[in-house]
Amino acid sequence: MAAGVGVAACGSAGDDAASEADEGAGADGGQAADGETPIWAKDPSPFVRHGTNLESRLEDLHGLITPNELFFVRNHAPTPLIDAGSYALTVGGPGAEREVRLSLDDLRALPSQTQISYIECAGNWRGFFQSVTGRTASGSQWGTGAIGCAEWSGPRLGDVLALAGVGADAVDVNVIGLDEAEWARPMPLDKAFDPDTILALTMNGVPLPPDHGFPVRVVVPGWVGSSSVKWVGGIEVATEKVWVRANTSSYVLVGDEWPADRYAPADGAPITTGRVKSALALPRPAQLAAGVQRLRGFAWSPRGPVEGVEWWVDDGGWAPARLIGASAAMPNAWCRFEFEWSATPGSHVLRTRATDAGGNTQPLEGVYNAKGYLLNVALPHPVEVV
Repeated sequence: MAAGVGVAACGSAGDDAASEADEGAGADGGQAADGETPIWAKDPSPFVRHGTNLESRLEDLHGLITPNELFFVRNHAPTPLIDAGSYALTVGGPGAEREVRLSLDDLRALPSQTQISYIECAGNWRGFFQSVTGRTASGSQWGTGAIGCAEWSGPRLGDVLALAGVGADAVDVNVIGLDEAEWARPMPLDKAFDPDTILALTMNGVPLPPDHGFPVRVVVPGWVGSSSVKWVGGIEVATEKVWVRANTSSYVLVGDEWPADRYAPADGAPITTGRVKSALALPRPAQLAAGVQRLRGFAWSPRGPVEGVEWWVDDGGWAPARLIGASAAMPNAWCRFEFEWSATPGSHVLRTRATDAGGNTQPLEGVYNAKGYLLNVALPHPVEVV
């Protein structure tokens, strides 16, 4: 499906254990080591590194929009460098009426939609499973920074599919990337035609940076980040449900509550939407001076705007925080919150919990799954006050 594209990337994607392992990869300038092929196009120094992945530090983020240079990176292989001049997107498959090939200029000529949406890796917070459930989950041990919020612009995926025509027997739409891992993630037809599902060509007003999918990525608001496939080269309309790595062995809930025989051929329950969450924009552990401190953080939900955030210190009970930027006009964006705390010397534990417009809120206890997805407890945050 992905023809007419020049890709420069090297290294093996490997299996989940390899691609998600905590490896000490990368050096300034995106180099794996002196003289080796770059893993990323951006400077990795502001991030926490996990193999081919870069985790943002929430304490470095100060507004609604995450700057491109501080936006987290989740790659299944090194970032490919794609030649825009020879790029072509192929749209077809047994569920399409015809096959079409679209250049970057063809995509730019289509009506464009601009929206502010967050993207979060399904494994965000995976590193806390041991502390909140007593069991360690496999994969990159992300902290709180596998998330970012940006302004995305490009044509609706549904408009692009319409150019190929979608048959009455169409079921799934599989989006296929041009990275070395050939990452792909199918979605049902109704999600593909959701007006908020777009093929993004720009990020925060500029062409997509290489690490974030240049020249084209799909943005699927509310669904976990693996659905927002980067470096899109092929879109296949299928007449039956599509099973690929991303919904059989990866991005599935594995554990006693999700028996594999119920979800075959998947190893467990395939995940799509994320969960309502909030996190403090503080290092872990944090150190603060005694006295009144204004603390801030971020809150988000896949089901539209956050309606409230509460905070708790030790055993003091829940108190409301102030929301900043939460809006029904931007249901796919995250928002900020802040509150004042009269910090006293000693060791403390802070928690926050968000509630969205549908009444969904963060639980106090987490449910373990072997691959460490979708953790959304009111996360304990240790703070030392001196």
